[in-house]
Amino acid sequence: MARYIHELPNWPNFSFDEAIIAERLPAVSRKQGRLLGRMESLGFELQQEAELYTLTEDVLRTSEIEGEILDKQQVRSSIARHLGMDIPGLIKADHAVEGVVEMMLDATRHFDKPLTSERLHSWHAALFPTGRSGMSQISVGDWRKTEAGPMQVVSGPIGRETIHFEAPDAGRLPQEMARFLEWFEAPFKGDLNLKAGIAHLWFVTIHPFEDGNGRTARALTDMLLARAEGNPHRFYSMSAEIQRQHKSYYDILEKTQKGNLNITPWLVWFLEALEGAIDGAEIITGKVMAKAKFWSCNVAQNFNARQQKMLNRLLDGFEGKLTSSKWAKICKCSQDTATRDINDLIEKGVLEKEPGGGRSTTYTLVTVVL
Repeated sequence: MARYIHELPNWPNFSFDEAIIAERLPAVSRKQGRLLGRMESLGFELQQEAELYTLTEDVLRTSEIEGEILDKQQVRSSIARHLGMDIPGLIKADHAVEGVVEMMLDATRHFDKPLTSERLHSWHAALFPTGRSGMSQISVGDWRKTEAGPMQVVSGPIGRETIHFEAPDAGRLPQEMARFLEWFEAPFKGDLNLKAGIAHLWFVTIHPFEDGNGRTARALTDMLLARAEGNPHRFYSMSAEIQRQHKSYYDILEKTQKGNLNITPWLVWFLEALEGAIDGAEIITGKVMAKAKFWSCNVAQNFNARQQKMLNRLLDGFEGKLTSSKWAKICKCSQDTATRDINDLIEKGVLEKEPGGGRSTTYTLVTVVL
């Protein structure tokens, strides 16, 4: 008896209830169209800022889903350099950050280029530049090998593990991936948003790599969403939405992979998550507009380089509370210099002390009214 959908005789002939899906697709398409129209009205510089924010979130969250926490400033700097943006305060990114950024940008910036096994292998090699996943050596830039053993999704303590899913045997991968890639590039009779949902499920079910399958699946999802919109620029993040709903994501994935080839519930979940991601773009737009408004209102102010750097950090979403010691550490200056910088901004009406504070005084930006 088949335990997983890839063991069923008709695999991978997916089916779904067209009436149920048809109820949801128009709303998604309308929201995509409205979002793209709104972004076009912002102008080139604000569009770039919105895309930088979105891609930064996308890279951070797609790695966070896998338990890997990347440095936000490294990610932002890497993306800005790849996009050719001239912004102050860029820092050097390590190989792990560069690899994820290069994969995500190749998937979306070159969405119209064919997906091949060589392209997937190059993405995988970029994700694991040292040939290791944590402490383990893995096969990089190639499908997983039989010697690596069965590919299982497991949770729980050692000795009492729960196996949520087991991928196809490694010996099946050449045939499985050849069929997937042929389908991926073949004309699709229907909405490409739907194809993105099918591709995501199909790829993570095959699980062709020893590691990095989730990140690759999300890159493929973004690639097909870019094809659906005919636009390489990303203004919403599916990875951020999946991270926000990670429990329900893994629940529906497990149910689908242990079910039959009618994948209607999975596609309903995917389209609802896509709507949520597009709705989340409103937050991004708000941040971008607030940042533009801030600099417009303070164009005559004489800020030094340290102040400009920290103000941009605050406007982009500073993690935690700002203190003078954090200022000194980030700007590589003395505590006295940091305190003078902060007091100057308070006098200019840009920063204010937060109430309370306790042992360490914290500061926040004065609210910008749009």
